[in-house]
Amino acid sequence: MTGPSLQTGTVLDRILARTAADLAVRKARVPLATLERRSAARPAPVGLRRALSAPGVAVVAEIKRASPSRGIFPVVVDPPAVAEAYLRGGAAALSVLTDEPFFHGSLADLAAVAGVAHDGATPAPVLRKDFVVDLYQVVESRAHGADAILLIVAALDDVTLRSLLRAASDLGLEALVEVHDEPELARAAAAGADLIGVNNRDLRSFVVDLAVTERLAPLIPAGAVLVAESGVFTAADASRLGRAGASAVLVGEGLITAPDRAVAVRALLDGVQ
Repeated sequence: MTGPSLQTGTVLDRILARTAADLAVRKARVPLATLERRSAARPAPVGLRRALSAPGVAVVAEIKRASPSRGIFPVVVDPPAVAEAYLRGGAAALSVLTDEPFFHGSLADLAAVAGVAHDGATPAPVLRKDFVVDLYQVVESRAHGADAILLIVAALDDVTLRSLLRAASDLGLEALVEVHDEPELARAAAAGADLIGVNNRDLRSFVVDLAVTERLAPLIPAGAVLVAESGVFTAADASRLGRAGASAVLVGEGLITAPDRAVAVRALLDGVQ
């Protein structure tokens, strides 16, 4: 089975087209062999799946400056400072948006956050949140300090999904495989994904509905870790998703715009423990 045909002109189409163009520029600037050397010199990655498997509902706290649906957030985002606040609040892992055109992120953000997350007595894993479609991006992620990458089923055909999962594993990285509906979940399971993100936001319409996680959770393969993504703003939201079967919630806007980010993370955790 191959991936779904994308509707012409959707936000996802535009993001993927720009991703391909930007990727071509980076490949011309930095050869894959250079990234492979940098990757090989990195310490062993920190396990994301393990960090999210403890009892209760873990928080994956996301660092981003903007989103296609909300525009630029009206807050100052200094990635290392945000990372420190999130970890102080009890986040189990950090997610970093590295897409520049649509989310105003960068690989420099990823490297800076990894430096903070890996420096503590108990290192925390860092997820590179981007539209990964090519082996180059997998190696690039490792070279800049990521412990895990995001693979979006809607953006990949089955051959590419399996290939990128294998490439990540070969580098010691884990992959959060993101799905939005039953057919995508079936494809993720068939590819062997054991860390599955259910995005409550439809990437084509950008409509958010927490019921998506509730609908798909019973279909998650046995032994897989479920991460609920998008639409989490309150402890009640996180609790609802935890009751549905999520081991973790990935929270972006609800934390990055909070006046005190450490307190905001702790409030989510206090509401679900």
